[in-house]
Amino acid sequence: MKVLVIDDEPQIRRALRVFLEHNEHQVFLASSGEEGLDLAALNSPDLVILDLAMPGIDGYEVCRQLRTWMKAPIIVLSVRDREDDKIKALDLGADDYLTKPFGMGELLARMRAVHRRSAAEDELDQSDFSCDELHIDFAHRLVSLDGKEVHLTPKEYDLLRYMSMNVNRVLTHRQLLSKVWGPEYADDTHTLRVHIANLRNKIEINPERPKFVQTEPRIGYRFKTESWASV
Repeated sequence: MKVLVIDDEPQIRRALRVFLEHNEHQVFLASSGEEGLDLAALNSPDLVILDLAMPGIDGYEVCRQLRTWMKAPIIVLSVRDREDDKIKALDLGADDYLTKPFGMGELLARMRAVHRRSAAEDELDQSDFSCDELHIDFAHRLVSLDGKEVHLTPKEYDLLRYMSMNVNRVLTHRQLLSKVWGPEYADDTHTLRVHIANLRNKIEINPERPKFVQTEPRIGYRFKTESWASV
């Protein structure tokens, strides 16, 4: 992969270059948000590793601007570990959030996960999605569990579709509400909770202990599965 690292700490940039190049990735380094935006435009990276606290244009603004034209995954690396910081970064389009200090092995695993998801997303609209006993036929808007059709309302289906297209990714309340209901519903968390509960009752074997639709406390939800495929 072509990986763009945007971080104002020289030691972090050096460590990431050595580690990523050792793992056969091509690495571009930027020490500021402005330089990072320029390098992203010039090199079309496959993945961006982004710090939040930088002089000039901070990581939040870099993330916002990148998402206006770039689809490549963005992983935030930051010393900030407050939930508000994580939610803001995810709302602006980050795909994952890792708090410093971090393990290089964990970073590499998260890079693989977000890249696999990104590579599959463009194909999902014209394919079927399967994970364990759950199957989604995107072309015909059909959902089945253990071979039996599951009848979902249009909003329940749209919610499941969006979450399954972002498998294993944390999605904030605002992201889900804006994507499924529209920006004017971004703060209507009650509506989201009701639909999540209804969806769990229909697709989970045990809705009280959900296997697929998992809660990320105070942040949002994650469609989680270790085994999935689009065909």
